[in-house]
Amino acid sequence: MSNAIILETPRLVLTMWDKSDAEIIRQLHSTIETTRYLSGGVPWTLEKAEERLQSWFDEQARDGTTKYKMLRREDGRFIGRAGFSRFLESGRGEFELGYSLQKDAWGNGYATEIAGALAKWFFTRGIADRFIAFTHPENVASQRVLQKIGMQYDAPIVVGGAKGLCFRMSR
Repeated sequence: MSNAIILETPRLVLTMWDKSDAEIIRQLHSTIETTRYLSGGVPWTLEKAEERLQSWFDEQARDGTTKYKMLRREDGRFIGRAGFSRFLESGRGEFELGYSLQKDAWGNGYATEIAGALAKWFFTRGIADRFIAFTHPENVASQRVLQKIGMQYDAPIVVGGAKGLCFRMSR
């Protein structure tokens, strides 16, 4: 792990991306299963991964937070991404919690572990007094994660033209 640690949990580590990480991001989002609940719902190209990587560098510089590289603490293996980005479609520029895990990491409690730790980190750092998260209406597993960390269902939302469910958490 060459980058400074942003956040650690008992099993996970978040670090900033390397400029050479576009391919692992593409691999993370390379199947219908891993993209079906994301805006667009199609596997990412390398070009899309490069665009997102650059946007995460830009967000970090502008907002002091972004979606970070998630590694397993025990072996440093890349398993996904997690963090906060500004949700500009709302017109309010609210911070949005998001996470994506490689399929072989599903079902291990990693999403709940990192989402809960990120919520505490967000408020401890004083980034804002509240944040949102949204899920596809059929993504029941992600809805459970948000509820487990204490988020409350707020309202339906449209993200990138797709219907979703919006959850909120306040300090």
